[in-house]
Amino acid sequence: MSTPNTANNVVELQAKDLPAHCPNPAMPLWSSHPRVFLDLSHGGEATCSYCGTKYKLAPGTVLKAH
Repeated sequence: MSTPNTANNVVELQAKDLPAHCPNPAMPLWSSHPRVFLDLSHGGEATCSYCGTKYKLAPGTVLKAH
């Protein structure tokens, strides 16, 4: 998982990082909130309802069904 961009709280994800959840492993423990799984299948972006961190798929990332 890429490191969050703290300037605008955007985390870019690769296919290997899915399923996506927040807080992500790169976030400090003190800022934790309940884990929320994020649906990136519609538009490739999602926002955490707790902390507002935005997650998006990296350019060229393809979602595959199981």
